[in-house]
Amino acid sequence: MNEAPAHPDREYSARALLGVAVPQANPVVEPEFSALVPPGVGVIATRLQGSRTDSGNRIVQYLDNLGASIEAFDTARPDALGFACTGTSYLIGPDEERRRVDAYRKQFGYPIITAAHAILAACEHLGIARIALLAPYPQWIVDASLIYWKQCGLTVTNSARTVMDTSDTRAIYKIPSSMALDAARALNTEGADAILISGTGMPTLRVMSKLALQTGKPVLSSNLCLVWALLRETGVSPDAPRTALGETLMGGWLERAALL
Repeated sequence: MNEAPAHPDREYSARALLGVAVPQANPVVEPEFSALVPPGVGVIATRLQGSRTDSGNRIVQYLDNLGASIEAFDTARPDALGFACTGTSYLIGPDEERRRVDAYRKQFGYPIITAAHAILAACEHLGIARIALLAPYPQWIVDASLIYWKQCGLTVTNSARTVMDTSDTRAIYKIPSSMALDAARALNTEGADAILISGTGMPTLRVMSKLALQTGKPVLSSNLCLVWALLRETGVSPDAPRTALGETLMGGWLERAALL
């Protein structure tokens, strides 16, 4: 461990206990978080709730209903909470995102970080201003994401998407990570500082290093950035990356991801 346990009274999660609010049908966040967190850090999850029939309403309702999702923790109290749906931020915009999250933070008394805000923090930390965007979304969410990143000061140099069914955003959960590599062939990374794979619901950890080596660019993902930001918020020092491109932001997760 890099530092003394902050919570020696805990049997587990002595360094930090991270909460994560996961879209209701998302099967990817918990496994990827388990690979990304270092020893001594625990994760507890709650489900985000929204419409089962309308993708746009569902994604926005995740934030509308976040209070109820957090209340489902009952007496469990994480040290910080991650909101694991990047698409919500894209649809409501950065100003409304900030206002709503600040209100929930005051209500529950601990830090709350959205996946989109975590990506911005990671880009600032790494000195990244220009990104090539790879997204498993319908085009209307990709379009919203381009507006969002522009409003936040990032330049999207090029974008490509991979999605199996454009009628429902939950199709993301059926996309294998190998499709990210296939879609990346259509992504022009020239002029980009890094590649961002947006979306918490598509498996990415096993292909990020391959994509980095193929393109010569560091690769970020929503889940990677969210875990990194939560660790930083709780005072946990992530392991340093051990390779120039294979591990971005923090080290140790490549081996754990291979075992998922």
